Amino acid sequence: MKTKATYFQNSKEKPLCYGEINLINPPRKRLRNQPEKTGIEALPVFCGFCGTDFELMKMGRREELCAKFPKGENRLINGHEGVVWVPDENRFAIVLIRGGNSFDPTRFTEDETYFEYGCDGADGIFCDKGYFNPDMLLRLPERYADIKKLPLSLAKKLVFSDPYACAVFQHERMCDIGVAQNFRVEKAKNGCDEETARALAYDSTFNRVVIFGLGTTGLFIGDQIRRNHKNAKILFVARSGENSEKAVFVKEELQSDYISVNGFSQEETAKAIIERIGGNATVFIGTSGTEIEHRIAFEHGVLGCNGIYNSFSLGPKVSFDSMPFGFKNQIILASINFTQAHMEEAIEILCGSKFDKLVELIDKEEFINDPIYSYENKIYSKGAPLKTAVIWNSEYIDPEA
Repeated sequence: MKTKATYFQNSKEKPLCYGEINLINPPRKRLRNQPEKTGIEALPVFCGFCGTDFELMKMGRREELCAKFPKGENRLINGHEGVVWVPDENRFAIVLIRGGNSFDPTRFTEDETYFEYGCDGADGIFCDKGYFNPDMLLRLPERYADIKKLPLSLAKKLVFSDPYACAVFQHERMCDIGVAQNFRVEKAKNGCDEETARALAYDSTFNRVVIFGLGTTGLFIGDQIRRNHKNAKILFVARSGENSEKAVFVKEELQSDYISVNGFSQEETAKAIIERIGGNATVFIGTSGTEIEHRIAFEHGVLGCNGIYNSFSLGPKVSFDSMPFGFKNQIILASINFTQAHMEEAIEILCGSKFDKLVELIDKEEFINDPIYSYENKIYSKGAPLKTAVIWNSEYIDPEA
């Protein structure tokens, strides 16, 4: 079957194209020990742009995408955030992105394989129609089961299902590690039993949180921390102005503090952070994509003893001096992606959120006429909105709701 789509290819001049291509439909596994299933047809309705898409385009320009293509193909349909319509089931769905021959595709081992729709080995959703494993087409909450047009405000919220699910997973991992790291300290400090100490460590791990960066990943991790730890001090650090839309959002909606360090030296940044949160960070989350993150945390001492450094940025190299790192009993955590349970939790949370405020639309015709220009000058340019999305199939969208 043929469809029209945007797709990545290895090309210095045209790493991202729009046109007619042939769809493939190989059987795929959702999890190890489950049967392979051929995909069923789905019609992408609303699609969001992710920074991973931009990185893949750059890889295509460097002709480094061969390992990312579906087997036997020389292109990859991009896109992994959004909502699709499933004709055979008469419903909307969110595509669970990662599957494969592994017990947990998020924590795959060396002898296991995985794939990611729109990112690695499997075509994504920037197409008029596509094929997806039927077990990986997740349902919307029951209250939306019978709708035939998707409210635009809801579509904008659901476009965050993938990154918010990452945040749910990140919070879960920080809790697991933080409790194991700190419950003995709480037990000694409070003279209590282990069960009580673990409950205390669940919250004390997040006493003073620094989120370095103001993108969606940091914002959603901050939201998860606020929802689960009401007394946590959360400080976002970035270069945007104090009155920027994103800064105002985290202050109003997440009850978090914000500091703009535009023009600050690294020493000044570290000093300002410690003063603002009233001490050293118990958790430092790097989401800015810059090398500065780890230097602020380790070289300039923002991360405190027994603290967690959560590296969520793709690209920067993290280094530390092993002497103070070891004596301060610090931990570096790094993991991306999520399980189906995380995605389902994210969908439910997002439906009741106000994150639609952060999404702006690009016209579909403008995008497909010159997708490379749109990426470089609109979607990922300086001053671009926090999230850009496109209505791919307006037949299934209610623009007034």
